[in-house]
Amino acid sequence: MKTTIELSDALIEQARRVAHREGATLRALVEEGLQRSLKARRQAAGRQLDFPSYGGGGLTDELQGAPWSRIRDEIYRERGA
Repeated sequence: MKTTIELSDALIEQARRVAHREGATLRALVEEGLQRSLKARRQAAGRQLDFPSYGGGGLTDELQGAPWSRIRDEIYRERGA
């Protein structure tokens, strides 16, 4: 598929030099960059944070999978917030 994108002159020139030095095409370099970027985003989206707990077994069943806003509200509920 053909598409048009606008990139800075400096970035394109740098990419052309790298592609030439490596014996690749600019298209191959751009495709590789997009593939890496998309893969990193997929991996980041699938990453689960491991919150340590102290003196307990982690979140209660009621709060498992709850959004952070609900957990935050529960933390501060008894403080009058």
